[in-house]
Amino acid sequence: MKLHDKSILITGAGSGIGRATALALARKGARLVLSGRRQGPLEETARLAQAEGSKTLVLPGDVTDATWRDGVVNQIVEYFGGLDILINCAGVVSAGRLQDSEPDDVHTQIEVNLLAPILLIRSALPALRRSSDAAIVNVSSSIGLVGMPFYTSYAASKGGLAKFSEALRRELSDDHVQVMTVYPGATDTPMMETAKSDAGDESGYETPEAVAKALVAGLEAGDLDVIRGGEDFAALVQTNQQDPRKADRQIEQKKAGLESRAAKHRSM
Repeated sequence: MKLHDKSILITGAGSGIGRATALALARKGARLVLSGRRQGPLEETARLAQAEGSKTLVLPGDVTDATWRDGVVNQIVEYFGGLDILINCAGVVSAGRLQDSEPDDVHTQIEVNLLAPILLIRSALPALRRSSDAAIVNVSSSIGLVGMPFYTSYAASKGGLAKFSEALRRELSDDHVQVMTVYPGATDTPMMETAKSDAGDESGYETPEAVAKALVAGLEAGDLDVIRGGEDFAALVQTNQQDPRKADRQIEQKKAGLESRAAKHRSM
């Protein structure tokens, strides 16, 4: 897929992988629509993207708001003449033991990470179908591939998004709409700050720029999936598919560290 002059909506564009993706696409000559809950960070992303030569439109809003979802697509079509690519980057996390979790936190993770992307895609599909070369990118998580203890609701939301993407890809096979799923591993973003502060393992975190570079390369190549996390995680994915009990034993050895990291991991 050629990205030059494509009209692209990115949710969660104010920081982390969303901002890095916006800047990577700006360097490809894409036209960007930047959305997120806070206008200030979005304006900063827009400033950086414009410095790369990109034309930008900032449309702050809450992805869980049905009125915003319907309106944002109409605004993009009016401003840019159409929508070519939708990238769902917005996400939240609240970790810890399920029995100790707040019901509202469970609900919010499912709503933001799973339901909102599904319904935003539903709103955007008519515009995407009118494009001669369209794509949808859903940013899941490594935990969407291999469920981890203390991230049960998050795993449900991100795993659900992954299977939704797979089903949608097959549904849209005749509509010239590419569907790609991205599975970042531990990434150095604001969403991970509370986990990093206790874990003391910042060196194991990938940069959002590296994830964004892989995402853009995957779009250009027409890939179905982009899986990060290195060789060790790739091996764990394979083990989880072929011998889940062995994967259970491997994860059990890391369980204490995972629980310590999860204890204060919250970005809602």
